[in-house]
Amino acid sequence: MRNFNKYISHFLFLLVLIPVLNIKPLHSSPSHETEEVIVISLRNQRSFEQQPTRVEVLGGEEINEKANMKPGDIRMLLNEITGIHVQQTSPISFNSSIRIQGLNGKYTQILRDGMPLYGGFSSGLGLLQIAPLDLKQVEVIKGANSTLYGGGAIAGIVNLITKKPSNENENSFLVNKTSSKGIDLSTYSSIKNEKFSSTIFTSLNQSDAYDPTKDGFSAIPEFDRWTFNPRIFFEGDKSELNIGLNAIHENRLGGYMKYVNNKNDVPAYFEQIETDRLSSQIEYIRELNSGNELVIKNSINHYQQELKIPAYFFAGKQTSSFSELHLLGASQKLDWVVGINLWTEKFDQEQPLSSQNLDLQTKTWGLFTQGTFLINDSWSLESGIRIDQTSDYGSFVLPRISFLYTPDESLSLRIGGGLGYKEPSSFNDEAESIKYRNLLPIDSDLLEAEESSGINFDINKSIEFDSGINFNLNLLLFYTKVDRPLKLLQVSDNQYSFLQPDDYLDSQGFELSTVFKWNGWKYYFGYTHADVEIHKPNKNSRVPLMPKKRVNNIFVYEREGDFRIGLEAYYYGEQVLTDGSSSRDFWIYGLMMEKMFKNDFSIFLNFENFSDTRQTKFDSIYSGTKLDPIFSDIYAPLDGFVVNGGFKIKL
Repeated sequence: MRNFNKYISHFLFLLVLIPVLNIKPLHSSPSHETEEVIVISLRNQRSFEQQPTRVEVLGGEEINEKANMKPGDIRMLLNEITGIHVQQTSPISFNSSIRIQGLNGKYTQILRDGMPLYGGFSSGLGLLQIAPLDLKQVEVIKGANSTLYGGGAIAGIVNLITKKPSNENENSFLVNKTSSKGIDLSTYSSIKNEKFSSTIFTSLNQSDAYDPTKDGFSAIPEFDRWTFNPRIFFEGDKSELNIGLNAIHENRLGGYMKYVNNKNDVPAYFEQIETDRLSSQIEYIRELNSGNELVIKNSINHYQQELKIPAYFFAGKQTSSFSELHLLGASQKLDWVVGINLWTEKFDQEQPLSSQNLDLQTKTWGLFTQGTFLINDSWSLESGIRIDQTSDYGSFVLPRISFLYTPDESLSLRIGGGLGYKEPSSFNDEAESIKYRNLLPIDSDLLEAEESSGINFDINKSIEFDSGINFNLNLLLFYTKVDRPLKLLQVSDNQYSFLQPDDYLDSQGFELSTVFKWNGWKYYFGYTHADVEIHKPNKNSRVPLMPKKRVNNIFVYEREGDFRIGLEAYYYGEQVLTDGSSSRDFWIYGLMMEKMFKNDFSIFLNFENFSDTRQTKFDSIYSGTKLDPIFSDIYAPLDGFVVNGGFKIKL
């Protein structure tokens, strides 16, 4: 835990400093009425401020702003959160993953309404295939959260909460066009009756291949994607049933521009990916005579992908399922949950070589319980434990505990930690980077599950001044250790295998985030310092492609119901590349504008990355020939300056 004592001393200094500041809050909360935020991911009835576990919530306003800038996916929505780094993992297909507190994307669970739909083979294009128009809020929990969500939640979870029908019917439309030759069309509709309600979300996202550098290769691939997501809700006197379906089809083609534009006209490198995703979600909630609540959930996810590059083809089908039954109870002092769940996953590779067959079939049972206890007016405790039984790697016991201390209504302190694990898998960023070519299957007899331990420690201070200025400060210190990290190594001239050559990796650092509000002015500042290292038997090294320093600046002025304008500035510190060299640091700037009219109609215009920061300005992204290129690490944007604009209607 090198340098962790230094972070603790900084934290304790601020802890001592804040109570003696000659700045007293006039009120514990803003004087105007605000909607209470209910956190869904932790499965209790307590509000956002009462949670012993630290949760970050992006509400409708933030989602609306980012939906204007990236209506086709959620990358920008997540990238503005302090402590989260959205990393592009492919220069051709545009694949991206989420790093929370510096840890690889495979350690983050992405959920939709509490159900895991974007894991395993289906995770690669997950961020690019989630449109935000039907989202109500996004909840982020950083650090180990395995008690409720099982293996894989080592770095944290991102839970995408979709809208439910409100008392007023809603019909929303969004149309967006980009200078990078893209178009986005989205619709959301909801209807509510006494016993029956429904929502339907559809989207069409298209783009031509785009090469701003004119180096011959696409920075944004040509793609065509449609999404269809209907949901039905039935409500009884003491019960609720909702059934949903999510269907996504996409064709994506990137590579040498002359090939992409003319298809088979010229021999050159290309990547063509065709995906089909079909998933179902069922949730049944029943209030029992005792006052407790019974919840039954099930999701089944079918995902098929075909990947083609010159002289190579890879295809497979993944069928996964998630089932859960849990019981919720609440009293004035204690909220509790106890439950059982089952994950299954099956992958069938099409036409595999006998030595490189990646077929798998796994099953994991989990038993869990968690309680949130109000000790007194100042202290709260949340504690839980999970026991998982896996089909290939044995059993795991995963405890977690968090404390909340609120000496007054404007100051809160939290400390929490827990254990986690991740089963070895052939499907992650490293395997995608070689397109699964010459990849040997996972050998569960030789490998062990990665196991983690982590702790978070944060302080939050809110102040409201007589002038109406609201100020919020949050400081978070974190440390996570992962034993036996899985690593892809070349074991012969033409074969790759996942091995565990390193002792452990750890991520330590801190996040500082502030929010300043005055009348219609808002300023968000975030700073992340993440020191992520791989510890080997003889030496240590930094994890590649993770900036140690990140800065987020978002400055917004809004006149409610009239217009909104915002300026963004993001700083990325230098990154270690896979060859041991270092990248340069850089800034990215953006400008967003929206004008609202009567009858819930608005137009928006955005200038993303108007400084035109591109990696191709610093370095070449490939060497070799157009038919057999060797691509460099991607550490900065490739698409550069992009303008987008459109309109939204809400009826």
